[in-house]
Amino acid sequence: MSISPSNGAVAPSSQVIRFNPADRRHFIGGSDARIIMGDDQADLLRLWREKRGDAEPQDFSRNLIVQLGVVTEDLNRRWYESNTGQTVKDAQKRLRHPVHKWMAATVDGIVEPNGAVYEAKFMLPWSFSEEAAAEKHMAQLQHNMWVANARNAVLSIITGGGKWVEIQISADPLYQHLLLTAEKKFWRCVQSGEPPHLFGLEPPRPRLEAVRIVDMSSSNSWAELAVVYRRTKTAYEEHEASKADLKKLVPEDAREAVGHGLKAKRSKSGAVSFELVEAADA
Repeated sequence: MSISPSNGAVAPSSQVIRFNPADRRHFIGGSDARIIMGDDQADLLRLWREKRGDAEPQDFSRNLIVQLGVVTEDLNRRWYESNTGQTVKDAQKRLRHPVHKWMAATVDGIVEPNGAVYEAKFMLPWSFSEEAAAEKHMAQLQHNMWVANARNAVLSIITGGGKWVEIQISADPLYQHLLLTAEKKFWRCVQSGEPPHLFGLEPPRPRLEAVRIVDMSSSNSWAELAVVYRRTKTAYEEHEASKADLKKLVPEDAREAVGHGLKAKRSKSGAVSFELVEAADA
């Protein structure tokens, strides 16, 4: 028995299963979770027809990006292990949720010793960002963590630009609740024959662990704003200090205090705010 990462309840361990990878009709896997949580109605209907046996599974043998991910998976795992000192075991381990038998996962590995779900990906370098990568694969990672009863996941990415990125993601109870709700509804549609519709769920934005030091020297926007910040920092500090001292000068029984082009106003709650006024008005 182990503790569920999402709600703290005691949950039985995941079951190791054997199934034909070509026959994915009898369960929802991690790659299916992304479609279920997505915004493409055509993809959702195609997946529904596949699960009902009314359509053949998609053939990715001619998809170059998918095949690059397949052939670089071993390299990705070795690169992750050599750069982190961690060990990845149980490559392509197949699990089924102990309660929801229609939930399954094929994980790229399990990280020792912390038990994190390991996922290897190949992504194109143009317009690549860690935030976009995490968001793209969040449904799959949260699904696999739920099935594997894991608290953490690791996304190990090799890009076509020769860059390797590690992203660590924790189990998100709210995201997993929304994910489970959507998957249950989809599976009921598979069983009943009723076509599914997009669920319209807005999952929380992925929370990334801040682990990088980034050099912003090449950013023109950063340079312009940095100049403004440096130029106004002293003036801002003087402004805040004078405001604090001015508040102390306002008598406690005063509703307003005016002088030298400045008006202080006290709210009903007792908070003092300031506004500039013209000399004539003052």
